[in-house]
Amino acid sequence: MIDIIEAVQGIAYEKGINSDLIRQVIQEIMKAAYKRHFGTDENALVEFDEISGKISIFARKQVVEDDDLYDPVGEIELSEAKAIDQNSKLGQFILVPIDPNQFDRMDVMNAGQRARQILRDILKDTLYSEFKDKVNEIIIGYIRRERAGTIYVDLGKAEGILPKKNQSPRETYKIGDKIKCLVQEVKKVPNGLQILLTRRDPAFVKKLFELEVPEINDGIVIIQKIVREAGFRTKIAVRSTKEDVDPVGACVGLKGSRIQTVMKELEGERIDILRFDPNPLTYIANALSPARVLQVVILDSSKRNALAVVSESDLSLAIGKMGSNVKLANKLVDWNIDVRTEQQFAEMDIYQDYRAAAQELFDTDAEADSELISEIRQLEGISERVLDILEQNGFVYIESLINLKREDLEKINGLTLQDIETILKVLEENVEITYEEVSEEVEEEKTDEELEEEFNCPECGYPVKIGMTNCPNCGVGLSFEFEDEDEVEDEE
Repeated sequence: MIDIIEAVQGIAYEKGINSDLIRQVIQEIMKAAYKRHFGTDENALVEFDEISGKISIFARKQVVEDDDLYDPVGEIELSEAKAIDQNSKLGQFILVPIDPNQFDRMDVMNAGQRARQILRDILKDTLYSEFKDKVNEIIIGYIRRERAGTIYVDLGKAEGILPKKNQSPRETYKIGDKIKCLVQEVKKVPNGLQILLTRRDPAFVKKLFELEVPEINDGIVIIQKIVREAGFRTKIAVRSTKEDVDPVGACVGLKGSRIQTVMKELEGERIDILRFDPNPLTYIANALSPARVLQVVILDSSKRNALAVVSESDLSLAIGKMGSNVKLANKLVDWNIDVRTEQQFAEMDIYQDYRAAAQELFDTDAEADSELISEIRQLEGISERVLDILEQNGFVYIESLINLKREDLEKINGLTLQDIETILKVLEENVEITYEEVSEEVEEEKTDEELEEEFNCPECGYPVKIGMTNCPNCGVGLSFEFEDEDEVEDEE
């Protein structure tokens, strides 16, 4: 019996179980043996000597008359009680020492089984509390074995499981290798504790950057969102809480040192770090990195459908291998992005609508044969530096700029207040915006006189009205002549 207690103490100390729990286990062991031997443990009492460390077990018994013993487990004769304590009296309860050596082999075996069960439960609870706090944190272990694609990782006090579905397809694993994983889930199971690990979750990459980039832990750089196709590509949108800190540069590091460390841990997986922007036009353009986006057109804001225009040479970059780049960009910005080249965009109906609208909006000289102005660079008065900043943020065409408010322009990094004033002034001087909404009911209510005042240009067929001296489309001179109604009646 003493051997079992000493073994329990050794295991408990080895596993880091505190002294209170050790006492609980030993108490249960002693009571289990007592119950197996005497049939009950209701009157059993285990005591610990703090100084000597001695453990004793007692039976609480009531003192009865000699020769009047009815229950030897719960009663003791007066003469025998006085041998233990001279002050014993009838009806009094005393503690009678029990020698553990009197427990037979079956008593000891039963106590051992009870001890193992209690130890398992305590260890399970202790480990659960310890590893539960590590969920969503990175942990380091050693690969112990592999079975049917599942990797078993030695974490010291416990074993972690890295299922096939949580592994990166790019990576290979060898027995004995050190491995970093993210603790995904911790739960109790009948035979112990299950610690589920992952190297596939986007949160794993996020934690790797938190370890490498001090600005993230300091709250200066914020990872706004991260999406991943494990083994192929990861996209991370970042922003800064301080204007003088470049969030992208902080994550990349000097000469790419920080991002290279993370990519090495991911076996060379491609990582795109881009700047988050609250303006969807700019954010979508940034999300398609490394491709250079010439223009972003919102097709349907309610359905979050957008069109990104790129050059022919950047089309493959924008789409990515097996469409991975545009798929991840869709997830990152939460928009459905359709990527087209300039030529493909020009062949779309929406482009024709843009051209017609632009011709009405940007025709600054109706009396002359003017050329359609569609690009921001065609406007005079904007510096080359500002033009470059606008293009880097996806603003190439005038129509992508005219609907922006002052506060939207203020969100574009690199633009000063003077730059914004210049842009607004140039747009005001060169762009005339007219809004004309005519419903079908209003069209039907037009009078015959109003309809008669609408004509077509004799040269190009473009709609013209009385009073125009030149066709807005081809520039040919116009002249309107009207016959007097009285003269017409005389001729008839």
